[in-house]
Amino acid sequence: MPISPQVSPQLSLQPFYTIHSRSCSLVVDCRGNSPAILYWGVRLNEASSPEMLSLLATRQEVQACMPEEAPIALSPELGAGFSGSAGVQIHRDGAQWAVYSQIQSVCVESNNRLRIVSQCRGTEIELAHCLQLDTNTDVLTATTQLTNIGQSTLWVDRCDAPCIPVPMHYNKILGFKGRWAKEFQTQSIDRFMGAYVRENRSGRTSHDAFPAVIVHSDQANESTGEAYGLHLGWSGNHHLRIEEQFVGRAYAQFGELFFPGELSLAPGESYCSPVLYGASSSTGFTDLSACFHQYIRENLTDPRMQGKPKPVHFNTWEAMYFDLSMPRLCQLADEAAALGVERFVLDDGWFKGRKSDRAGLGDWTVDATVFPQGLGPLIAHVNAGGMEFGLWVEPEMVNPDSDLYRAHPDWVLNAAPAPLLLSRNQLVLDLTRTEVQEYLLEQLDNLLSEYAITYLKWDMNRVINQPGNAEGRAVTHYQTLALYQLLARIREAHPQVEIESCSSGGGRADLGILAHTDRIWTSDSNDALDRLSIQKGFSFFFPPEIMGAHVGPRDCHVTGRSISMATRAGVALFGDMGIEANLLAMDDTEKAALKAAVALHKKHRPLLHSGKLVRLDTENYENSFGVIAADKQEALFSYGLLDGQPNSAPGRLRFPGLDASTLYTVNIIWPQQPSSYSKSILDILNGSVISGDALAKFGVQLPLMLPASLLVFHLVFHRRHSDQ
Repeated sequence: MPISPQVSPQLSLQPFYTIHSRSCSLVVDCRGNSPAILYWGVRLNEASSPEMLSLLATRQEVQACMPEEAPIALSPELGAGFSGSAGVQIHRDGAQWAVYSQIQSVCVESNNRLRIVSQCRGTEIELAHCLQLDTNTDVLTATTQLTNIGQSTLWVDRCDAPCIPVPMHYNKILGFKGRWAKEFQTQSIDRFMGAYVRENRSGRTSHDAFPAVIVHSDQANESTGEAYGLHLGWSGNHHLRIEEQFVGRAYAQFGELFFPGELSLAPGESYCSPVLYGASSSTGFTDLSACFHQYIRENLTDPRMQGKPKPVHFNTWEAMYFDLSMPRLCQLADEAAALGVERFVLDDGWFKGRKSDRAGLGDWTVDATVFPQGLGPLIAHVNAGGMEFGLWVEPEMVNPDSDLYRAHPDWVLNAAPAPLLLSRNQLVLDLTRTEVQEYLLEQLDNLLSEYAITYLKWDMNRVINQPGNAEGRAVTHYQTLALYQLLARIREAHPQVEIESCSSGGGRADLGILAHTDRIWTSDSNDALDRLSIQKGFSFFFPPEIMGAHVGPRDCHVTGRSISMATRAGVALFGDMGIEANLLAMDDTEKAALKAAVALHKKHRPLLHSGKLVRLDTENYENSFGVIAADKQEALFSYGLLDGQPNSAPGRLRFPGLDASTLYTVNIIWPQQPSSYSKSILDILNGSVISGDALAKFGVQLPLMLPASLLVFHLVFHRRHSDQ
């Protein structure tokens, strides 16, 4: 039954509510009709009261404006006169659209979680805002739940996650742009009067509009300055907005983007926004990222993966493409095992009729022309070499040239009467149909039950351009939820299987998909120089251990650029390492270097996949970062030269984040034989004992290097300076 609206505010409400984490505080102002964030930032001490903050925030009446401004509420309201973008936009056949709510209750849990319930008499809705600061990582999670407490259908155009006021001195926006094979590129602009808006209608997280932003003060960089990092954990359509109003206030909004008529609520039904994840830092971007990395490690990494080493991959795609044969696959497996690879992944081309990308999707049975005895003999060969076996799948798609489509042409999403649009020769299955869910679950369950498969590379290679179901309604929202459901069912049935989120590379990378997967394929470009910028952008929100990073061929098939093995392997070392190149075409020198890189990665994998990632502020022609152990007794730093240096002699590399009082033994551990034009630091550095203080403040004189080359430094605890 619909709930009768109760609109009288409870007398027991407090004017302010404060929650804390280890280093942050968040204060919510509940004096008005709707709740609003008064403060979010560095933890307040006991001497600072919300009343003081409220006094300091007092604003005066502005000319040609209302005497009292509508608040930047958790859901800014049209009925309250908010002149910006309303957080909830709804109607009942064009009426009851002006939300003006009143707080009904506030629940505080464990000093770090708030649940605020409000109701609106005019629109007959209930809003529940949940805000939580994670105690250990300082990450804010925030959702808005909308419930229809009226007697008729409620049409929902928008229901954003809670709105975040942006401090006035956060006058810079660091956004993310990109494309296929060039994802996670940063874009810095000055905040301006008006709205910075990114919208995504691709049906996946997208290559070009990653749902995240960093707003920061003018002087903020990797190691200093104030900033908010905000990310929407959602794998479908979304929008984000950073708006500066003419009165000088600014705010950030994130939410799901709906197509016309996509979401409606019957009486009593609810909708909950995707989770908005946020972090606040007063010490720069690196510490901001550390909050997200640790949160993922503690809260989104599945328990079965906690502490498990990430196996080094070999993926067959760029070695074979669709030209599969058992003899060559077995040869590749032997070569991979000899290099120290721990997981062999058979990519596209293994299933019925799959000789190109024009046919076969949807028919998830093994191609008998390539594997007359099924996958069993190949898996046995791979396992005999000491490797696990993984498999590529693209369950959400179907080729018109497939048995599945010929039997069920009505199972695809569409925009009838418009003609179906092919992309990469494929259409999109309607996962919201029960029969489609059951078919895919059965096909995947059969494979995972019959064969010793421990890994699925789950791909999605096209945009959902026509997201309509059989009834003609847009269903991107429900398609995304259905994907989550299918992934959850597979994990429940086969908990030993790890799943990688791939979407033509990094097209589905967000904290929503991470609740159901274990690895993200960052980009289809294995060009090492492109990868440095891609991986840098990725690292703002994701830790290295979930970042698929492969050693590609010498000649990259995406860029055509030829890059040395030392650089290709050195870039892949710092992620979830893999190889995606034709080992049969490599000479002995390349294989030896690759084998050494794999061994080096394994040796330092515990540090790489648990330490704190530290990015360095560098010039455009260079890239540098490090990973430092929690106890600061060990670190790895990478320095890459992307292009020619502007001066005849290079500059210095400093190592931030170390313990100043510790003495470190310093070695250059990659490449195996680093070289320079003349005698340099390379000839005298290894084995030197240098204080963390000197390394951070003075740094190492870099050698003359060729463009597209890099160095990896290893710093390990020698002794405390006080122990001398």
